[in-house]
Amino acid sequence: MMAPGLVAFLIYRVAKSVVPLSDPLVLLTISGLVSAATAAWAYRVGRARPLALVWREDGIGRFVWLVGWIGFAYGVQLSLLVLALLKILAHYDFLQHPDGPAMMAVIIACTSVARDAFEIGHVRRLQHEGTPILTFPDGEIFRCSLREQPSQILRWAFLGAAICLSVAMAATRVPLGQTELAQFGIVTLVAGTVTLLAYMAGEQRPGGWQARFSAVSWSELFRFWWWPGLAFAATYYLVLSGIMAFVLRWDTEILWLQGFTASIVAGLMAAYSYFLGSRRYQEDRLHQVVPPSLLRCPFVMGILSKKRSHSQQEAMTLSEPILGKLGSKAESS
Repeated sequence: MMAPGLVAFLIYRVAKSVVPLSDPLVLLTISGLVSAATAAWAYRVGRARPLALVWREDGIGRFVWLVGWIGFAYGVQLSLLVLALLKILAHYDFLQHPDGPAMMAVIIACTSVARDAFEIGHVRRLQHEGTPILTFPDGEIFRCSLREQPSQILRWAFLGAAICLSVAMAATRVPLGQTELAQFGIVTLVAGTVTLLAYMAGEQRPGGWQARFSAVSWSELFRFWWWPGLAFAATYYLVLSGIMAFVLRWDTEILWLQGFTASIVAGLMAAYSYFLGSRRYQEDRLHQVVPPSLLRCPFVMGILSKKRSHSQQEAMTLSEPILGKLGSKAESS
């Protein structure tokens, strides 16, 4: 990650004197291109094979997905996240002071893409060597789940969106609740909680909600609520806020925009989490052993914690999520 970060800084310094990086669209384009090139390089390193051989083995479809989505699109999303984070938490607005946020947006996006593309390449290498990978992080399994069981996933998506929208709009009845910082905190907390509930529903544990909560320790519940619940909810909120503030140039304190952001964030988190829980259920049935390296990949939606043996029974624990991060975590976006 250090080497791509240094290269990204040098590219930023050169691009700054050539193109107007104070323009958000120009900045995002440069960041996306740098991240796309980084993704190809890091994926090759993770695969531990020459790029020409990787191209032949993986095919053009997967390589385009890697460069286009994990590289360019994810890099743009990360840049928007950085700009929004600086604006909301540090009051360091890119539109007023472009140099510092622009540099951070390019470097942080590049280093994050390098890490995630390397991890995906490593997963692909394990798969190529014969290690069974039940859920590869290209989104295909999630799309199949939407086709096979749309009612369950969409029901949780709508439920999560409605809950978060109601709480966020109720908070705007007081002036403090209308601020970006307050909405950021409220949406993160509510969507993170919805994430935990949707995941446990997707696991399909017998005995109802009381049995589901009693089967898992409070430390495991808190860990999942914190990550990916709160972490990814905050990520999605910041990306959406960045799109509205820096691409569309909208006032992010408009009430209907705040409600729209809250519902989208919670809906996405609920849909992904129900899917993650259902994949946990499937992998437990198949007794799938997930490599430790895969557990760290931020784009795998079916990442599960290692199964622990208690006496002669396997205790079903919450998954230890992936992401430090959409991935690909940025969805991942």
